[in-house]
Amino acid sequence: MSSAAADARVSVVVLTHNRVDELERSLRHLLRLPERPPIVVADNASHDGSAERLARGFPQVACVRCAANRGAAGRNDGVARVRTPYVAFCDDDTWWAPGALSRAADLLDAHPRLAAVAARVLVGADERLDATCEAMAASPLEARGLPGPALIGFMAGAVVMRTAAYREVGGYEPRLFIGAEEGLLGLDLAARGWQMAYAAEVVVHHHPSSLRRSRHRHMLLASNRIRIAWLRLSAGAAWQESLAALREARARALVVPVLCRVLRGLPWMLARRRVVPRPVEQMYRTVHAAQPARARRSARPAPRDADARAP
Repeated sequence: MSSAAADARVSVVVLTHNRVDELERSLRHLLRLPERPPIVVADNASHDGSAERLARGFPQVACVRCAANRGAAGRNDGVARVRTPYVAFCDDDTWWAPGALSRAADLLDAHPRLAAVAARVLVGADERLDATCEAMAASPLEARGLPGPALIGFMAGAVVMRTAAYREVGGYEPRLFIGAEEGLLGLDLAARGWQMAYAAEVVVHHHPSSLRRSRHRHMLLASNRIRIAWLRLSAGAAWQESLAALREARARALVVPVLCRVLRGLPWMLARRRVVPRPVEQMYRTVHAAQPARARRSARPAPRDADARAP
């Protein structure tokens, strides 16, 4: 299908929380896309007038107002409105390049077990490549039969997914709120036999919002790395990942808040613990062994959820 034609295969779900100016900028870009995708804004209980401004200025955009700030799980409410076979995710400070959605849909059409196409992310006005994309492009996983490097995860705000696969694994886990939340989703997809790939020709633009809370974000990232490890990995791998996350937290003087958040969620973690098959864990270990810890997570700001307090 030509990228110059409207494309009925993909919808876009945009996650936002109290960043209405950035949201409006991103929507203007999305509405100019040649694919003319249906757009759903998942508003995580914003109190800055986002919903009202959307209704006035963007009546063609559907808005789902979450009753509370659900973090990454706000996307689940957006996907509930999707009627297309594929769904593209972005945040209120990101937007898809013209033709990217059609290209991703072509790849998903051609590969029935492909659940996610991870995009190349260009950051800022100078369009520098996001460091996480460099890591994905250099993935050490076997990519035979895939349209690009094989992955065990992706960037939450820069991916086109098969809608049925997203729903099959339940979408994003509300307890994780934000920070590394795509890690659990990637493991669950792989455990069910789904594949993920990086496609450099599928492009997202990211102009990071200034409304970020860096220290809080790093606390969420570190604690969620530990939570995800104990939810899905064997005990040995979970201990290894936990120690690595705590070393990074110590470098930022965040060990106490990280441990407090992990321990508060311990009963839930144990109740929801489902160890992935050994080949999936081996994929996880292979990827993480090939990347320095700093490159894995803290090198970016990546397209992801708007900042807010964790539950």
